[in-house]
Amino acid sequence: MKNLKFQSLIYGMLLLFIGAPCMAQTTDKPRVFVLTDIENEPDDAQSLVRFLLYSNQFDVEGLIATTSTHLRDKTAAWRIKEIVNAYGKVRNNLLQHEKGFPTEEHLLSTIKSGLPKYGMNAVGAGNDSEGSESLINVVDKEDDRPVWVTVWGGANVLAQALWKIRHTRTLGELNKFVAKLRVYTISDQDDSGVWMRNEFPNLFYIVSPGEDYIHSTWNGIGGESFRKYASGADASLAENPWLRKNIMQNHGPLGAQYPEVEYIMEGDTPSFLGLVDNGLNVPDRPDFGGWGGRYELYKPHFKPYRNFDHQAPEQRAIWTDASDEVMGIDGRIYINNQATIWRWREAFQNDFAARMDWCVKPYQEANHPPIVKVDKTTNITIRPGESIQFDASDSTDPDGDTLSYHWFNYKEAGTYWAFNWYKPLTILNGNSAKATLEIGERIELSKAQTTHLILAVTDSGSPALTRYQRIIINILPKNK
Repeated sequence: MKNLKFQSLIYGMLLLFIGAPCMAQTTDKPRVFVLTDIENEPDDAQSLVRFLLYSNQFDVEGLIATTSTHLRDKTAAWRIKEIVNAYGKVRNNLLQHEKGFPTEEHLLSTIKSGLPKYGMNAVGAGNDSEGSESLINVVDKEDDRPVWVTVWGGANVLAQALWKIRHTRTLGELNKFVAKLRVYTISDQDDSGVWMRNEFPNLFYIVSPGEDYIHSTWNGIGGESFRKYASGADASLAENPWLRKNIMQNHGPLGAQYPEVEYIMEGDTPSFLGLVDNGLNVPDRPDFGGWGGRYELYKPHFKPYRNFDHQAPEQRAIWTDASDEVMGIDGRIYINNQATIWRWREAFQNDFAARMDWCVKPYQEANHPPIVKVDKTTNITIRPGESIQFDASDSTDPDGDTLSYHWFNYKEAGTYWAFNWYKPLTILNGNSAKATLEIGERIELSKAQTTHLILAVTDSGSPALTRYQRIIINILPKNK
């Protein structure tokens, strides 16, 4: 197996240098396979409630109960079934608001379990489970779309699937299998994560590695309630009073399945929040940023996780923590990785609340997101000294609500800002439907750069809902 591992390492390095095909944006529904240590604490059940409210935007292909460092010798598929049963009672109402919500029967058919073993003890000969076999079958389908494996607890079901494929198939078949996977794990909740990252170097993997939960990117979902970690977000939007009013109470049987926060609201939700079709998210480009956070591709420092037998330094680049510079509601500037999530909190919490309304209200009594339309969105180029106008006047709202507009430069998502420490871009009329982007005439560039212009359109409904348009602008040197 040493030669096979070496060949796989070379293949993975090539993908990192030449760029993987997975970087292309797609409008297809993401295929999603969830691994959850549900019943370890309340947040997995919370995340599953939200996940089901967006299930019409995904092809849900697996809901797998797993173990983790916090739930080592049992799984809880029964809890997944309880929540799916509650979803089944509100599905018809959800269909009044958007099409495509899967049937309760389909979702129930995807529920499986991993072995009730901890970490790498469930990886190797004799450790196949209905969960790992189901994942193999899903990836093997004649479907060119990647499979997003969102890992809310331990990752050993995925590790066992990869172990089996490596031991039963050719190198080419292994590489084909791995290339279809997109993994987003909520830190390392067993010892299989770093093993997979090192053993399968071409595996697309998003993670804040190790056990440092407090400083992990995903903690930006609502981490103020977890040891009162400071941020510039509105903490009240992630605490029990808001959740009782907008989610748990008077919102039907699915809302009633949402438990109160004990440590942190929905620590697992960032793993799928970036898959929501909102005009901002680009799932295969974690460095672009979105509701699920922003991550960059690099080799992180070694952070030993507990006393794992298989712990080892990261041997290659992975998608991991990146920082955004964001102004908080207190008027202070924050620069950290959690800001890449909490900067969107008002928008994604309002979106959650609106969808909970869909569970119990007819179409006419609920709010629905605006439809953003900009006159030019692709193949945009500009040179120093030039300006370009964008027009979003054709944006509409299905409920007839008034729309407000906010244009801004997402500097961390592009390359231009890193080379200019003064303000390189100016946006005129940034709070109107028509905005103008200007670039300074004296800017000197040795090569082309990119910048990301984001339009956020928010309606006047209750709760107010936001959708986006991301415009990637190529900035060329003056004489090229």
